[in-house]
Amino acid sequence: MDGTSGTFDRAAMLAQVQAWSALNTGTANLAGLAQQAAMLAEAFAVLPGTVALVDPAPVTAIAADGSAFDKPHGQHLVVRVRPQANRRILLTGHMDTVFPSDHPFQRQTWLDGETLNGPGVADMKGGIAVMLHALMAFEASGHAAALGYDVLINSDEETGSLASAALIAELAQGKLAALTYEPAALPDGTLAHERGGTGNYSITFAGKSAHAGRNPHEGRNAIVAAADLILRLKALETAEITINPAKLEGGAANNVVPDHAVLRFNVRPRTVEAGAAFDHALNHLLVDIQAVHQVATHRHGGVTRPPKKVDARAQALFDLVRECGAELGQDIRWQSSGGVCDGNNIAACGVPVVDTMGVCGGAIHSPDEYLIVPSLVTRAALSARVITRLAQGALN
Repeated sequence: MDGTSGTFDRAAMLAQVQAWSALNTGTANLAGLAQQAAMLAEAFAVLPGTVALVDPAPVTAIAADGSAFDKPHGQHLVVRVRPQANRRILLTGHMDTVFPSDHPFQRQTWLDGETLNGPGVADMKGGIAVMLHALMAFEASGHAAALGYDVLINSDEETGSLASAALIAELAQGKLAALTYEPAALPDGTLAHERGGTGNYSITFAGKSAHAGRNPHEGRNAIVAAADLILRLKALETAEITINPAKLEGGAANNVVPDHAVLRFNVRPRTVEAGAAFDHALNHLLVDIQAVHQVATHRHGGVTRPPKKVDARAQALFDLVRECGAELGQDIRWQSSGGVCDGNNIAACGVPVVDTMGVCGGAIHSPDEYLIVPSLVTRAALSARVITRLAQGALN
């Protein structure tokens, strides 16, 4: 592997992306995810390691009636190469998309000769192809014996990686560095640097029903209690955390005091301390809401992806990626991002990570999602060069 674009088979990479994109893999489409996992297992079998499908961890969610239920997920793909090597890295990606099986966006369209529109082409089936072909090039480079690696492609990243978080943490242990193949932060290849965190909460309110005309004073309005909490939550916002009340469910007929409600909201802390402070404040708010409105409450969820800060070791990995890009004639830059991904989880384990090593494209999470096809080759060349440098002793 000489680190040039000519090493990589663009047609083969594109064919894989198109085949994978043609298969719907919305996070809840277990049949589609099973097919995708099988296809990926076959593709990654070209690497000199073991390929396994790992069952998801149990996940519970809250239904509209406030009851907890088990939420099923697909299996995760794990590839282990040279597990006894002294120097080992982690590479991660995800096979799921945000588009469910009944979403109208299911087909690919060429926007021009170098731009492909399609579900998951950028986020991140294109990234998986970049990862695979970079590793194939590395294995042929003459440096492979010096570095081992694990590959994780999970099935639930788009919904927070709750069914794979423990697996991510397990595989991150002892790793020198990690590369994650989310698409570039900007179409020009800019990387995401520091990231905020995220958490999702569901709060269930149990009040007391009554006739809205005859005896409303005997009721305990769960909707009003939830509305009060919404306003109090928004009052907690600071420069360090945003709070987004997203959905309020409950109630029945207009002439009945509602005895049930479920409030769902998202928080985006910019620091670990802000997330912890919010969680503490929420507990106090719920105690007061219960007293004022005479309702019972139950909370579910929390901050599941902590903020990703870039320390000196992580910055050294960013600098290495930039150096490798310069060697290939690629101008690598980075900027902070409000988005989150599995890079947050990896960084929380103390492992340096660059989490936007995937393709260039844009409009992800929308029917306008697109892949800049030449970036399949340029980004694979970049990754192969970075992995080779790590094998040669970078980041000691």
